[in-house]
Amino acid sequence: MDLGLKGKVALVAAASQGLGRAVAAELAAEGASVVMCSRGADRLEAACVSISNETNADVIGIAGDLSVAADIERIVDEAVKRFGRIDILVTNTGGPPAATFENISRQAWDEAARGLLTSVLDLTRLVLPGMKQRGWGRILNVTSIAAKQPVANLILSNSLRAAVTGFAKTLADEVAADGITVNNILPGYTATERVVGLADTIARNEGIDPAIVRSRWEEQIPMKRLGTPAEFAALAAFLVSERASYITGTSVAVDGGWMRSLF
Repeated sequence: MDLGLKGKVALVAAASQGLGRAVAAELAAEGASVVMCSRGADRLEAACVSISNETNADVIGIAGDLSVAADIERIVDEAVKRFGRIDILVTNTGGPPAATFENISRQAWDEAARGLLTSVLDLTRLVLPGMKQRGWGRILNVTSIAAKQPVANLILSNSLRAAVTGFAKTLADEVAADGITVNNILPGYTATERVVGLADTIARNEGIDPAIVRSRWEEQIPMKRLGTPAEFAALAAFLVSERASYITGTSVAVDGGWMRSLF
């Protein structure tokens, strides 16, 4: 299937590893030019070189911290200078620390809000005018299954991912007539560095082996296994493609059937 991504320009956030890297690689394989950003310059450069070599796509990396407004502006400015426009925005950040409400400081809430919510608003604000002018755009927010079905000990993620969902649904209505779609993609338990770290934290708090934590998760998933970043990226690429032109305002889970709700 031709997704119609050849010649498009995509900006993928937090793309040096995990889900972001997988999405960047998938879009590059489909013929898009890709701008990858993350905080770690060395890891980012290595990811860009690897993806470019594998796909022969035009891939560049711009290091920056998405919790800092000035960094976001610089990333978008450099991307536009390099490619002339941004057709596709994939927002993505690392997950906040696992904790319960009584164990989280006000500062931790502020930091999580800047990373998970404000960064999405700032990135969208900067790319949206160009998309409207060209009459075509795709905005895809990587959130979490926690946005629909809260996960124990993840109150920061549960709360702020849900806020992104509300924002995206509202924006989707506002820009639908401009040829722009806005959707959310919700990863379930996927074999990434983030999930490994979460398993380690839970295991340490309970005094058990991380393998036991992973086994618990797998038992909750009808497919009895964790997902892979490539499986997640396949849907992400479709949702930002020309083929998905009539899909907007949705939140789609990639979770192996973990979520129990009907909608």
